[in-house]
Amino acid sequence: MSRFEIAGRPIGRNVAPFVIAEMSGNHNQSLDRALAIVDAAAASGAHALKIQTYTADTMTLDISDREFAITDEASLWRGKSLYQLYDEAHTPWDWHAAIFGRARQHGMIPFSTPFDLTAVDFLETLDVACYKIASFENGDLELIRYVAKTGKPIIISTGMASIADLDELVRTAREAGARDLVLLKCTSSYPASPVDSHLRTIPHLREMFGTEVGLSDHTMGVGAPCAAVTLGASVVEKHFTLSRADGGVDSAFSLEPDEMKQLVIETERAWQSLGTVAYGRSEAERGSLTFRRSLYICSNIQAGERITREHVRAIRPGYGLEPRHLDVILGKRVNRDVPRGTAVSWDLIE
Repeated sequence: MSRFEIAGRPIGRNVAPFVIAEMSGNHNQSLDRALAIVDAAAASGAHALKIQTYTADTMTLDISDREFAITDEASLWRGKSLYQLYDEAHTPWDWHAAIFGRARQHGMIPFSTPFDLTAVDFLETLDVACYKIASFENGDLELIRYVAKTGKPIIISTGMASIADLDELVRTAREAGARDLVLLKCTSSYPASPVDSHLRTIPHLREMFGTEVGLSDHTMGVGAPCAAVTLGASVVEKHFTLSRADGGVDSAFSLEPDEMKQLVIETERAWQSLGTVAYGRSEAERGSLTFRRSLYICSNIQAGERITREHVRAIRPGYGLEPRHLDVILGKRVNRDVPRGTAVSWDLIE
């Protein structure tokens, strides 16, 4: 998979991870709060700001039947109908231009997740640089095909999808014109447990589908994203809010500004630490060589006297011969008087 760019920003393993702050519904239906989230995401160092483009009516039907209700006792949204949840969480479409404009002012890349074809048409009028396909929509081949026809990069979350599902969606996207794809390992539970993340899937995804890969993460903290980067993730997506205490549909598993800043810093450090397969002394270690052990004379020796084990020790600093030469010099005669504290060198030996 060759490297590609999103709005001029390279995406790939040879550059620092591309970090996406996902606003989702954490604006709590306030445009001022939405813009403050953009400002905070930019200050935290995130490279992109993502929202979601839908309405309750494009997502579901306004029906109160049980099958349209969230009844899972463990769900953050238990007791709501699907329509109620999406009506509360959606980002009004007439806010999009303001949110995108604020992100661009900060040098961030704004984009969105469309949930139906009308959302794609709308986002095209806003000149988005790329698209995201959510895990729950990764089986909507019509939507994937429609997005792919724009020719823009597509980031696809893989939550709940089998290998067969992924093969079908990747083939569908490519046949419809998509050239640049990113598959994000994702666990579609909210919040997610690290033990359910299975990050070793990330290099397998890259190998199997020949795409860039990354992580859409719903765990708490930054441990999973850092681990993902060491496994080859070039994109990391995390939900973001000003404060979890303020509430909001996704606030419970969203990072706060200081945490997002830590995520950006630590994922870049994880990427920087990968380097290449390397042994021996690095350039950065040369200054530390003097603190290695080396052979030193530890008691005075007269000229012509043989070196015994009582005369020499391996100590710090490292200006003498390396300790591996001890057996060679033992029993050799010195060619001059050698005072205690002299670094052993070959020119001392007769």
